[in-house]
Amino acid sequence: MVALGLVLSLAIGLSLGLLGGGGSILTVPVLHYALGLGVHDAIGASLLVVGVTSSVALVPHARAGQVRWRTGLAFGAASMVSAFAGGRLGALLPAPLLIAAFALVMIGAAIAMLVRARALQRLRAAEHVHLPRVLAAGLGVGLVTGVLGAGGGFVIMPALTLLGGLAVREAVATSLLVIAMNTFAGLAGSAAHMHIDAGIVAAVTALAVAGSLVGARIGRRLPAHHLQRGFGWFVIVVAAFILLRELI
Repeated sequence: MVALGLVLSLAIGLSLGLLGGGGSILTVPVLHYALGLGVHDAIGASLLVVGVTSSVALVPHARAGQVRWRTGLAFGAASMVSAFAGGRLGALLPAPLLIAAFALVMIGAAIAMLVRARALQRLRAAEHVHLPRVLAAGLGVGLVTGVLGAGGGFVIMPALTLLGGLAVREAVATSLLVIAMNTFAGLAGSAAHMHIDAGIVAAVTALAVAGSLVGARIGRRLPAHHLQRGFGWFVIVVAAFILLRELI
C-alpha cells in the first residue's frame, strides 16, 4: 500500500499541474488508506501537501503570464476566511462523519469534472466580473477546504471562468493561487489539533511537486477535456472504494 500511495502522490501533483485542481481530492485517501494516517491527521497533512504543491505548480504558469492576480487574490482572500473557520470546525467533527462527507464530495467533484469535460471546449469567459459571486464562491470553497482538506479546484476553475471573466487557461493557472491560499489558511485553523508525520508528508509533497511540474509542462500539449473525463471516472472509483470500506 505504501508503494501505491507514493505512485498516487505523483498523480496528485500531475493533476494539479495539468488541470489547476482536482488532484487534491486524492490526497486525503492516499494519506489515510495507503499511508496509514488517522482521518484528522490526513486532512491536516493534505492541506500542507496541496498548499506546497499548488505554490510550486503556480510558478511556471506565472512566468508564462497566465495568472490573473487581482481576481485570484480576491477569490483567495474570501476563501481564506472560511477555510480557517473550516479547519477549526473539522477538528471537532468525528472521523467517520468526515470520511463519509469526503467520499460524497469526491463523487460531486467527479461529476463536476465529467460535466465540465463535455463543456470545456465551449466554455467562454464571462464578459464582466461578478465580484460578489466570486467572493461568495470563495467562501464556500474555503469552508469545504478547511473541513475536508481538499482544495476545491473542481469549483474554483469554472467559477473563475464563468464569474471572474477569465479564459480557461488563465483560470487553470489562477486556481492554483487560490488553492494555495485557502489550503494554508485551513492548515492554520487545524494545526493545533493534528499531528503531522514529517517523513510521510515530505515524501508525498516531494512526489506531488515533481508531478505538478511535469503536469504544468505537458498541459499545454494535451486536450484538457479528455484528461478531465478520465480523471473524473478515476475519482468515482476511489470514492466508491471509500464508501464500501467504511460501510462494510
